Amino acid sequence: MNQSRRFTAVFFSIVFLTLVPLAALNYLMDPLWTFSPKHAWNDRQDVINERQQKTNRIYFQPFLYDTILLGSSRSTYVDQHEFKSMKVYNYSVSNMSIREYDTFLAFAEKHSEQPIQRVILGVDFFKSSVQESSQPYSLTNYEKQFEDPLYRFKNLLSLDTLKYSLKDARMSITNEVSLERVYNRENVADAKEISQKVREEQTAQKINRFKQEFYGSHYVYNPRYKEYLTIFNKRHPNVEKIVYTTPISMELFDALVETGHLKDYEQWLRDLVDAYGGVYNFMYPNEVTNDLNNYFDGHHFYPETGTKIAKRIDAGPDAESSFGVYVTKENIDQHLQDVRNALLKRK
Repeated sequence: MNQSRRFTAVFFSIVFLTLVPLAALNYLMDPLWTFSPKHAWNDRQDVINERQQKTNRIYFQPFLYDTILLGSSRSTYVDQHEFKSMKVYNYSVSNMSIREYDTFLAFAEKHSEQPIQRVILGVDFFKSSVQESSQPYSLTNYEKQFEDPLYRFKNLLSLDTLKYSLKDARMSITNEVSLERVYNRENVADAKEISQKVREEQTAQKINRFKQEFYGSHYVYNPRYKEYLTIFNKRHPNVEKIVYTTPISMELFDALVETGHLKDYEQWLRDLVDAYGGVYNFMYPNEVTNDLNNYFDGHHFYPETGTKIAKRIDAGPDAESSFGVYVTKENIDQHLQDVRNALLKRK
């Protein structure tokens, strides 16, 4: 009997000494954003799954915002705190489709402690193709996990979570941004700095990928694109919509033109203007897109450009700026002519 008790005591002691430190470390590092500790050892956070992480943050932590920013990985580099006239939550995630806008905004509205007054949409040209905008996507599978009342506590005992906790701790202790996207505890993304040689190599690779996967024969402008936006607008009639196009490097824009999609680009802008009355266009030859140093792969811009986008939108449609043209039905013909003229000068 004593031996049995001793075995039981030893067993539970081992379990206790193993699981408690595991849960404590995962809680303190919080790589899945289900709790709220913030300190010097967890101020660098790896991207595990942005859809889950950012949704976890909304569900489990106080959520007091009046504006939601939606977009793809490009828009993750827009600092939500740079919008001074509104309180923004950047809910952008990798590879977001316009078909996801509805469920993302609906989730944020449902769990916000104050009314959502507006949504900022960061739209990408390559996402306007039939290939990239036809399939319906939603947050349903991510929301279902919240039906389990032990969801976030199970993650505390996960060795997979531990792996990310240790990774985040190493980055935080060294204060290093060693990945293409690293967050702090304020939902602000940063990107690692790279050499000019690596930037040029990554840009060449990205251009080649776009030509093979997104442009050329793989790109057909979706004739229902404006219809999808209209449906989204009708589902959220009381939410103001602010729309901007994400700026790509001119090297990547040239590939768009070379593969025969300039007219598709113009149709895309016209549809955006028809759907929203006006759009902040950053995707044209300008001081930012002409400088490859503003990108780490010609496709994703650095946070400094994201800050410029936020400040331009914050300044309003009528502000004068060398970066970002507010395009309306009144000036779109002239704007598109200006784009064509600027492209001719590049040849």
